[in-house]
Amino acid sequence: MIAKHIELISKELNLTRNQVSNTADLLNQGGTVPFISRYRKEATGSLDEVQIEAISIQLKKYEELEKRRESILSSIEEQGKLTPELKEKILSVWAINELEDIYLPYKQKRKTKADAAREKGLEPLAKILMQQHENDVERRAKQFLNKDVESIEDALQGARFIIAEWVNENLSARNSVRRMFERDAVVKSKLVKGKEEEAEKFQDYFAYEERLNKIPSHRMLAIRRGEAEGFLKIVIAPSEENALENLNRIFVKGVHESSKEVETAVKDAYKRLLHPSIETEFRNSSKEKADEDSIRVFVENLRQLLLAPPLGQKRIMAIDPGFRSGCKVVCLDEQSNLLHNENIFPHPPQNETSKAFAKISNLVETYDIQAIAIGNGTAGRETEHFIQKMKFNKKVQVFIVNEAGASVYSASAVAREEFPQFDVTVRGAVSIGRRLMDPLAELVKIDPKSIGVGQYQHDVGQEKLKQSLDRVVESCVNGVGVQLNTASKHLLSYVSGIGPAIAQNIINYRKENGPFSSRDELKKIPRLGDKAFEQCAGFIRVRGAKNPLDNSAVHPESYHIVKKMAKDMKCEIVDLINNPEIRAQIKPETYVTEKAGLPTIQDILKELAKPGLDPRTIIKIFEFAKGIYKVEQLEIGMELPGLVTNITNFGAFVDVGVKQDGLVHISQLADAYVSNPNDVVKLNQHVRVKVLEVDAQRKRIAFSMKGVEQG
Repeated sequence: MIAKHIELISKELNLTRNQVSNTADLLNQGGTVPFISRYRKEATGSLDEVQIEAISIQLKKYEELEKRRESILSSIEEQGKLTPELKEKILSVWAINELEDIYLPYKQKRKTKADAAREKGLEPLAKILMQQHENDVERRAKQFLNKDVESIEDALQGARFIIAEWVNENLSARNSVRRMFERDAVVKSKLVKGKEEEAEKFQDYFAYEERLNKIPSHRMLAIRRGEAEGFLKIVIAPSEENALENLNRIFVKGVHESSKEVETAVKDAYKRLLHPSIETEFRNSSKEKADEDSIRVFVENLRQLLLAPPLGQKRIMAIDPGFRSGCKVVCLDEQSNLLHNENIFPHPPQNETSKAFAKISNLVETYDIQAIAIGNGTAGRETEHFIQKMKFNKKVQVFIVNEAGASVYSASAVAREEFPQFDVTVRGAVSIGRRLMDPLAELVKIDPKSIGVGQYQHDVGQEKLKQSLDRVVESCVNGVGVQLNTASKHLLSYVSGIGPAIAQNIINYRKENGPFSSRDELKKIPRLGDKAFEQCAGFIRVRGAKNPLDNSAVHPESYHIVKKMAKDMKCEIVDLINNPEIRAQIKPETYVTEKAGLPTIQDILKELAKPGLDPRTIIKIFEFAKGIYKVEQLEIGMELPGLVTNITNFGAFVDVGVKQDGLVHISQLADAYVSNPNDVVKLNQHVRVKVLEVDAQRKRIAFSMKGVEQG
């Protein structure tokens, strides 16, 4: 690790060098982001997961830069062109584009027009013209005529090609054009001729332009998708006139005829070499920025979805609704085990309403059902209406559950492994029920991209997207904590330090030996060594363990501190947990040591107050407006209850129960200005919206929350 990297990262992220250096050391020692954030606050200065992740990303960026630097030095050295001055210049830059600019003249490339001109002996003429003292360029050019250079214009053109290459490889020129792109570049898109009908969905961009530094990420990705599908042409460019004016200031030094040749060469350099090169650079960087924005939106939405309130361990009936094929009904026990499954046909074409009533009533009694989960897909509202008409002998809560991705799960290897004897309809219904019970535990089994809460997620870099989504799943799983004796291998695999192989070993051990009685028993698991135990132990919970700390977020490395607290208070550990008056007498600073600072002691005391508390909120029942089931029933000005189903940079989508989500544009989210929709709404939030516009044919609905009282 280079000290310069630490210095640069600390400036970029506005952190101290110690924070960056210590965090880098912990990451290099195999520490995970959740572990470092939760249990190494003294070392990091209490950095959160986002800051630690940012350090990790920057460290990787500089590692890649160093690899590229070494490769460039090696390449130039092999060419015998590495002077001490050039080496010093290469070692002094810390931006990848500056490094590539220096390397440009030495880069192995296909034969250029300038190379061909050099082979014809025209470089001396280019040097004469570049000095800009010559006023009779034709007389000079005539001296370079030969069998390969047949005319004066051929000679001058060849010399200009060489000058154009010099201009293109000049660091000042490249930086000048780069600054213009940063400041003034405009993105222009236009329709490809003959594609009018096919490209209808991109009609907003048939003749579109916007400043590159102002264009929102979703618009950039939409335009690029149009280009990728062959419907749009895109150009990114600053004013050509201004760019040439700046370049001429650098290269054109006189008013002689030779200066005019240089000016012509500069124009050629810009149009043929510089502009395409820098445009590609900015195409890539703007795509990267748009990707980052889109991924950030997806990550935030996914985090909210994963941390949605769980109903908890209750006996659940789950219904995957349908018309012709009927509704698949399953009953689950408190541990989400499948007890029963069958079909009912309350809707057209069968209309077996009475029969379905009887079956549901019987199942609720037989399996002591406490809650009913109804998927929000096809026939969801109709099924909700059907269930709500029923009268049960006890209180049965009814919930609408977002079933996005359930069909993907039902056909997956994970589902086949869990339910090999059942078909996809049963598996899908079980997934709906389990999502109500514990969204996090169920959603970790599904590829996050299938959950449908992204913004242009199929247009962004898939590897970077996967890494980001995996990180947020890991963050959520560790933030909530995992019950060792009930967690699936999929949930366990996201626990800090565990991974898929060790997760399977834990499941195997549990099958062979029964429930774990303590965290310490984890040390018996094959491949779970000291480092893995250190990383995972604090996030694992063992309900009913002899030591109550095993069901808390207190790390085993700190148990001795709690024991000392109990000893000093002359009580048992369980008394510390149960008696706030005893805890109030503890002075945190008394227990600070070289290894455990005040942040750790304060975290321990917070955890003793609420050991193993699930940080997720309490679930609330939501009901759509009665009698509103279709887009055609919506009227302008109508106010309706809705559920936020997706959040993007340009607004939020809301489900009001008409089988088509509507958009609350960012400008309609609140009476005040909104820069980020996440500041106003969250996924699954219950909101009230007003209908602004309805296009039933195109299935587009516009809502507003302005002036609408939120309950």
